[in-house]
Amino acid sequence: MSIVICFNNKDPKPWQNALASKLKGVNIEIYPEVEEPEKVTFSLCWKPDKNALSKFSNLKVVQSVGASVEHIIQSQNLSPDCILTRIIDHQLSQDMFEYILAGIMSHLKKLPEYQLDEKQKPWDQKPYKRIDNTRIGILGLGKIGTHVAVKLEQLGFKVKAWSKSEKSVKNILCLHGHDGLSNVLYNTDILINILPLTAETENILNIRHLEQLNKNGYLINVGRGEHLVDSDLLILLNNNHLSGALLDVFRTEPLPIEHPFWQHDKIRITPHIAAITNVDTASDIVVTNYQNLLKGKELINIVSLKKGY
Repeated sequence: MSIVICFNNKDPKPWQNALASKLKGVNIEIYPEVEEPEKVTFSLCWKPDKNALSKFSNLKVVQSVGASVEHIIQSQNLSPDCILTRIIDHQLSQDMFEYILAGIMSHLKKLPEYQLDEKQKPWDQKPYKRIDNTRIGILGLGKIGTHVAVKLEQLGFKVKAWSKSEKSVKNILCLHGHDGLSNVLYNTDILINILPLTAETENILNIRHLEQLNKNGYLINVGRGEHLVDSDLLILLNNNHLSGALLDVFRTEPLPIEHPFWQHDKIRITPHIAAITNVDTASDIVVTNYQNLLKGKELINIVSLKKGY
């Protein structure tokens, strides 16, 4: 039994080194340099080449090294018997919360506008908003979304959240279904998207939904680029219905230099860094899953191939 690492846009060597130090004697290879494909039973993946895993006839487990799995489901023809897992790390959730909080506070206190003012140097004091009168809507109540919702509520924000299925979180107004989505958008100042990408959630950040936010509403997208209809966001920014957006994920990454988001003064862009997987702590999760496979135990953080999350 051996492990193969199939990565694009991520350096596999730190993962190979971390796993080699924790799984003594286990053969850990980096795709496509695999000497005996038939011995591979476990794969670590991040945006693998299309159908790369079809080369491994005895593959039993596919482990995403991040919280998302759609890049695997969409690019690989996985057997129904194959187990798909992902990384759910408390530190990842905390990092996501800190990024979102930084984005919220920067928006509330008008810091991006002051940064633009630095070019003209006006002494222009702008009105700002406070935590206790800011209404936040969250799309997605998985482990990360729940962590973010609870932390924001504890700070004093008015928080409501939406998920596909019914959820319950203390002190959070939890909504679901079609009517629930409209309710989470209505009377919301800041919308935060942390949804997984599925056929049902693709393009959910469209003009029909975003225009339900309050006038001068703000969007933070840390879900997936495919959630957002780019042209719809530009329309709502240009007609001043939305006051701005903080975007960490995009349909094409890196974001092409000719994309209009780069030139828009109401859009803040970060290069998919809201929550970067920590190799040391995340590799512990991989080790646990590999050892559970050997022992015939249930793996952790299993993803439904049918649901996509």
